[in-house]
Amino acid sequence: MRPLAIRRREARLLPPLAVLVRSMAYVDVKMRWKKDASFDAVPVLSQARDLRPLVSLAGLLSPSPTPVSAVSKLRIPLEVPDRRVISFLRRFPAAFVESVGPEHNHPWFRLSGSAAGLLQEEREVFAARRADITSRLGRLLLMAPRRRLPLRAAQGMLWHLGLPEDYFRCRDYDIAQDGFRILTIGDSVCREEEDDGRELVLIDNGEHQEMPKSVLQMDAIRRFGSMETVPIPLFQSKGLRLKQKIEAWLEGFQKLPYVSPYEDFSGIDRDSDVSEKRVVGVLHELLSLFVTCSAERRRLLCLRQHLGLPQKFHRVFERHPHVFYLLLKEKTCFVVLKEAYLARGDTAIEEHPMLVVRRKYAGLMEESREIIRCRRSGKPFPSKHKDHEQIEDSEGANSAPILS
Repeated sequence: MRPLAIRRREARLLPPLAVLVRSMAYVDVKMRWKKDASFDAVPVLSQARDLRPLVSLAGLLSPSPTPVSAVSKLRIPLEVPDRRVISFLRRFPAAFVESVGPEHNHPWFRLSGSAAGLLQEEREVFAARRADITSRLGRLLLMAPRRRLPLRAAQGMLWHLGLPEDYFRCRDYDIAQDGFRILTIGDSVCREEEDDGRELVLIDNGEHQEMPKSVLQMDAIRRFGSMETVPIPLFQSKGLRLKQKIEAWLEGFQKLPYVSPYEDFSGIDRDSDVSEKRVVGVLHELLSLFVTCSAERRRLLCLRQHLGLPQKFHRVFERHPHVFYLLLKEKTCFVVLKEAYLARGDTAIEEHPMLVVRRKYAGLMEESREIIRCRRSGKPFPSKHKDHEQIEDSEGANSAPILS
């Protein structure tokens, strides 16, 4: 009879004490989304989905009548939410004046005096505050570990940074005077229209300049006089109560070391709370550079690899509702930095020079909705602009349809 084989238990190495402590102290933070009506009342946020294509179309049209066929095929590039560009133009009669063309009764559109004035004001603001606006793009490049971004990714951020849409294409802007250049993989300057394989870099690659301080660091200096402790400003949502263990975790989270978005983070454990605080700091700094301190969530997801963010970094929006607010509008999710709207001036975030113009565009959109309401009810619209009187006259003479 064969003896039974005795299986020896293999020695198993115990994990280090730090791993045990971290696993025992981990708090699975899950906070439900709480709607905040105060953000819906901000026009530049509630109308953000239509604001960008409106400004883009305003830049393509002119004060003189233009056939709609000139822009009818640009729905996808301009991200027009309507099925047809003409339907979008007719939604904003305060910005786009419709008339009938000389042949075949085709619709033509021109910019209203108010829209043309805002377009000129936008150009004047950029010319006067160019150094401030372009420096925000430079800070974005310094946040990237490689100090460079693919040109496509940088192009997608121009609107949020307050730069002209044709900033990279138009040679009149001369991006070299702002400290930028466009390179291919072989480090040779490329002037072609195709963006594939091209990158936007700083001329000095950020080596001969001191790394800037983040907004959170400047806020810590303003409040405490030093950067020994850099907390993140929190703004609790109305009606949202936290469990005791979550409050304790949040208090400890504020005391963790702060890693600036412009510093090297290669030595940080990606599964630690310090790494999570860095991710929150990167997104806080990124949103503070934007005109409205907000952006579509999908835009931020495109920057994940370029900013060294973890794969599921979007979870910080759900784990930190005191810092970020998710604004849901017509199947689109916008991430809003709460501090910019709830701090009431007690913040280190500097207002973007282009924000005043964006607010005026949003006011023009509100005025367009009021014009349409008056048309449907048959009441005259009490407007201060001469363009609207011309609109009513052209409607009676041409009998062109206004609503699609």
